[in-house]
Amino acid sequence: MLFSVPLPTPAGTGMVIGAIIGGFYGWFSEMAQFFAIHPENPQLRLIHRAVEILNKGGIIAYPTDSSYALACHVGDKQAMDKIRRIRQLDDKHDFTLVCKDLTQVSNFTKIGNDAFRLIKNLTPGPFTFILDATREVPKRLQHPKKKTIGIRIPDHPVAQLLVQELDEAVFSTTLVLPGESEAMSDPYDIRQRLEHELDLVIDAGIIEFEPTTMIAFTANGPEIVRQGKGIAPMLDD
Repeated sequence: MLFSVPLPTPAGTGMVIGAIIGGFYGWFSEMAQFFAIHPENPQLRLIHRAVEILNKGGIIAYPTDSSYALACHVGDKQAMDKIRRIRQLDDKHDFTLVCKDLTQVSNFTKIGNDAFRLIKNLTPGPFTFILDATREVPKRLQHPKKKTIGIRIPDHPVAQLLVQELDEAVFSTTLVLPGESEAMSDPYDIRQRLEHELDLVIDAGIIEFEPTTMIAFTANGPEIVRQGKGIAPMLDD
């Protein structure tokens, strides 16, 4: 008769193997999700999943009409700090809130009649408007000296549906990595380089970087401080 005798194993081997397996699955669990969303007819179920990720404190890469950008919930300081770290930004950077409409814009900015009419005429579109911030805007988002905030209403179906379904503005910044001069344009490259930093990458195809036209509202009226993709003929000299 043959007997099967279990081979002795070194003490702690099971714990080591368990730790390796746990680390392996943990590594994968920290990778960003990747949603292919149609750029003209976004799938609502995927937009709802993206909204869930934002509401849980996630950071996403998403498409706009000028580039890919990073976004998180306005009230999430930890997520905002992580975006600042990814982009290596200081508090002098002009941060932006992406809004769904002018009603939402008026919650965050001191917007007069002239500014209201101009923004209404130019949005949705590739413009960033610099306005005085209201108390609704966290101080960490305001320019430290000017107390201003950037506002966007982008002309991209995915971005529009995202803020519409979230029913809140999002904190947003163009996805330009440190040392680079242009935003990342390929969602597959974004996933490859940032999959352990982000919670979601939305793939809406290649978006070549074209900076927004930046309009600041001063005591002397609206002024184009950076000419970009957006055209505002009413402000031409």
